[in-house]
Amino acid sequence: MRACAKKSGHKSILAEAADVIFLSETKCTEWPVDLESAFKDYHKTLVVSKKNKGGYAGVALLSKIKPIKVRSLDKELFADEGRLIIAEYTRFYFVGAYVPNSGRGLVNLGGREKWEDLFLEKIKDLDSKKPVIYAGDLNVAHNEIDLANPESNRNKTAGFTDQERGWFTRLLDAGFKDTYRELHGDKKEYTFWSYMGNARSKNVGWRLDYYVVSDRIFSKVKSSEIRTSVMGSDHAPVVLEIDI
Repeated sequence: MRACAKKSGHKSILAEAADVIFLSETKCTEWPVDLESAFKDYHKTLVVSKKNKGGYAGVALLSKIKPIKVRSLDKELFADEGRLIIAEYTRFYFVGAYVPNSGRGLVNLGGREKWEDLFLEKIKDLDSKKPVIYAGDLNVAHNEIDLANPESNRNKTAGFTDQERGWFTRLLDAGFKDTYRELHGDKKEYTFWSYMGNARSKNVGWRLDYYVVSDRIFSKVKSSEIRTSVMGSDHAPVVLEIDI
């Protein structure tokens, strides 16, 4: 988040005039001064990773409307990693997550499974009370169309294993919609490019960042877009317009 402030990356975010903004992998312990002033009209929540003193993970929420309540994961598992924000509003819940990466060599796939099971339980519980808007870096390319090189990455690279893809399918089957894919069909567009090998200029990317909504409010979605022209990070912003 500090790098974003230094590069004036927040200006492209402000240009969206969004009501709710979610930031993942913030890697800081407090709001940078530039962002504090730039987003002075927003209510701010910063969830910090306690594992590495702010140099790891971390998520943040900026909201023009003050949420009724904001909390992180209310169970001990992953609570100290700064990965989740749950904000309750009058008509919906907003959930923002930075989902654990399964790691090089898939060494953290077991930990990822624990997260997925716990998170599914939580989001289903929320959905039973109010519809949910779920956003973030979900660290999964759900289908072959969601990454440039599916064959060379299948079951070898974090984010494109049968298990991870299956967990995302399970989420959708529980009553949720992947808004981008529902609206854009087979369009190939990515949200992440490695810094190695000029991946972004070659468009060798992955779609890892999503807006997912409860089935019953999908009809209220007006658009779900990826801002591929916005630079300054290895991820591109994703933007949801919904009338709720």
